[in-house]
Amino acid sequence: MSGQSITDRITAAQHSVTGSAVSKTVCKATTHEIMGPKKKHLDYLIQCTNEMNVNIPQLADTLFERTTNSSWVVVFKSLITTHHLMVYGNERFIQYLASRNTLFNLSNFLDKSGLQGYDMSTFIRRYSRYLNEKAVSYRQVAFDFTKVKRGADGVMRTMNTEKLLKTMPIIQNQMDALLDFNVNANELTNGVINAAFMLLFKDAIRLFAAYNEGIINLLEKYFDMKKNQCKDGLDIYKKFLTRMTRISEFLKVAEQVGIDRGDIPDLSQAPSSLLDALEQHLASLEGKKIKDSTAASRATTLSNAVSSLASTGLSLTRVDEREKQAALEEEQARLKALKEQRIKELSKKPHNASTTASSPVSSSAGSINTTAAIDLFSTPTSLNSSSKLPNDLLDMQPSFQPAVHPLSAVPPVASTWGGFTQSLAVQPQTSGGLNVDFDSVFGNKSPTNINVDPTGFEDMGGLLKPTVASQIHGSIPSSKHPPGKLVSDDLDSSLANLVGNLGIGNGTTKNDVHWSQPGEKRLTGGTNWQPKVAPTTTWNPATLVSSHPIKKGCSGRNAGFSCHSLM
Repeated sequence: MSGQSITDRITAAQHSVTGSAVSKTVCKATTHEIMGPKKKHLDYLIQCTNEMNVNIPQLADTLFERTTNSSWVVVFKSLITTHHLMVYGNERFIQYLASRNTLFNLSNFLDKSGLQGYDMSTFIRRYSRYLNEKAVSYRQVAFDFTKVKRGADGVMRTMNTEKLLKTMPIIQNQMDALLDFNVNANELTNGVINAAFMLLFKDAIRLFAAYNEGIINLLEKYFDMKKNQCKDGLDIYKKFLTRMTRISEFLKVAEQVGIDRGDIPDLSQAPSSLLDALEQHLASLEGKKIKDSTAASRATTLSNAVSSLASTGLSLTRVDEREKQAALEEEQARLKALKEQRIKELSKKPHNASTTASSPVSSSAGSINTTAAIDLFSTPTSLNSSSKLPNDLLDMQPSFQPAVHPLSAVPPVASTWGGFTQSLAVQPQTSGGLNVDFDSVFGNKSPTNINVDPTGFEDMGGLLKPTVASQIHGSIPSSKHPPGKLVSDDLDSSLANLVGNLGIGNGTTKNDVHWSQPGEKRLTGGTNWQPKVAPTTTWNPATLVSSHPIKKGCSGRNAGFSCHSLM
């Protein structure tokens, strides 16, 4: 039964712990499953080669490390992954492989675990040799033959004679390494070797197209070459004819394993008369006696041969273009599917939000109560008719901080939890600032009414006057609302009791605010007694009235001379 082995899972988990997503994907692509690497893993690795922050040597070294495995499946899939990145990945990947002195050292690889291991080991050795030759070819010519520009203005058609004669043997060696894979249709028995064969098939078409254009350029320059160049050119052409026969057999295997006939090009061989004309021209340069041939017949033969090879090139180009078009359509289909999926996700989000907003907040006696719950940390829209819940209990005075005084200095207050009643809830400042009768607060006039009007709102600001019940002759006056528990059924009463419990407004504030009861008795002075000390802040200094007049010229305590010296 095929599947990921325990070793595969452990290896992937190790890379997950170390945080190496690239190494983890390489391990996922080269598992012990007898199937080709998954497309999602190959696509991820291709994207990695296009990212500038990805370490290409580390990626390649991870693949090389996987080829040291004893299992033929892991080694074969590592070679397939490497080949896939060389073809479809960024050129940086194949450039790094070409810069290495050694690549795959698998010439002696053999998996003795089973009969299938013996068979697949042969193809692993051949496949690794082709990948090594592909990297060496790139090192020698600085480009990939399968990716060069083709046509009349292509790379192989525009080379000069000297460079062409040096390049053609390189492409011949790569073609020989590819054709040496030498697989039959009945040997393609599993998904691993089938994946390798498909990559080799695509490489063969593109490589032979470049090879064919190089031969066309060679034939067009042949009759203008020197003797040594003609000799090398004739040898290259003879080898080309041999390889054309072998590539035809390779394409027949591809047709037998189910590749579409439209994806297999038609190869047209040049007439045999061309070979005779090339040999006669070389013999004439060597001074041998040959049958004379007119220039017109020679030109006609050459023209026919070039036309045949050009038609082969067009067939190869059509196959390549068909493959590109299929890949483009596949990518567009994937993009369309992703768009549809995204639209479905976006269409579901409003529905989920509405169901969440209308979810019941409470249930009682089997019925669902959909009344919104009160959020104490948000601004309420409506409360009782007598008061409104403030945004913040300290919005009325941002710098308000209650000061701690000895308990013995404060006489008993009106209630247990503080001097505020329910109607004294602090309201948010909505306009113009705080409107407070400071004459009553600071004791400049005696209070006329100790009771608090529950409807005592200001006309514009909606604020209550923070007045409290004064204490007369040390007795505890009765409050409009008897003292109760800290948290009651009414939210307003609970907040008012909570404010009173915190000691806000009970004559315990700092001197700079002077928030004191008008009729409060203190042990240190009369009803309107105020401590003659400097205020703690500069924004609201207390005016100190001295019983002794200061003579003219006294500039305060920080002056450089004493005021008493002037008296």
